[in-house]
Amino acid sequence: MSAVVADVVAARVPERSWRSEARAVRIIWHRELVRFLGDRTQMVMALVQPLLFLFMLGSGLESLSAASTGGVDLRTFLLPGVLCMAVLFTALFRAASLVWDRELGFLWEMLVAPVSRSSIVVGKCLGGATIAASQGVVVLALAGLVDVPYDPLLLLGLFGLMLLLAFTVTAFGVLVAVSIKQAQTFTSMMQLVLMPMFFASGALYPVSELPTWLGVVNRLDPLTYAVDPARHLVFGHLEISDAARRTLDPGVTWWGWQLPPAFEAALVLVLGLAMMALAIRRFSRAE
Repeated sequence: MSAVVADVVAARVPERSWRSEARAVRIIWHRELVRFLGDRTQMVMALVQPLLFLFMLGSGLESLSAASTGGVDLRTFLLPGVLCMAVLFTALFRAASLVWDRELGFLWEMLVAPVSRSSIVVGKCLGGATIAASQGVVVLALAGLVDVPYDPLLLLGLFGLMLLLAFTVTAFGVLVAVSIKQAQTFTSMMQLVLMPMFFASGALYPVSELPTWLGVVNRLDPLTYAVDPARHLVFGHLEISDAARRTLDPGVTWWGWQLPPAFEAALVLVLGLAMMALAIRRFSRAE
């Protein structure tokens, strides 16, 4: 019997470089966008709740709050919080794609690719941040309907804050996703986090003269430091009385020191970078 010699084809795995890692980040980022744009139902559903809060809740409570807002439309006051809400909800649920990728097996294909796991996490964070910020832009486009001017500096500032918040919240979601193996557990965890984070942030009420316990929770809530500078930007472009400004836009204080909006934005960015670094560390060890 003659031996059958099989041809062996050598496979060459390219060496890692910053170019290959950047390409991997771009591919994962692009995949997140394609998945989101292909699901139009999800795109619409992500906007329903913020718009309900802005137009239905805001309009419904307007008569009740008119005496305490100094003539400012309640929907105008709610807009910064609703913008952050749109970003918050979308960013956290986009992070869930990592859990679904694990359950469907696609994550294992990415893990055997000749790229670092940090590139996978960065691509996920950037993709989720882009999608969440784009959802916020849709709500921002309706600002004129609630008496917020379309001032270029205002719009640019709000967009920058939405990008920072979207990145930070997505990084937080990815950090949770790399620690949780099942999609149902992740969904339950996000539902447990979402509404308390939103309500504690001051998105629906001024943060001055809160009960002591709620004031502490408000200061510990990362979303507070995105809602407050966004509200400061909006009210900085409105002509209202000083009394209404002090009531509706008092700012966030630490032991009597009022935080500058730039410091709050920087704090959001630092939190996002820290959580992404933790997500990379856990992801490199968990799988």
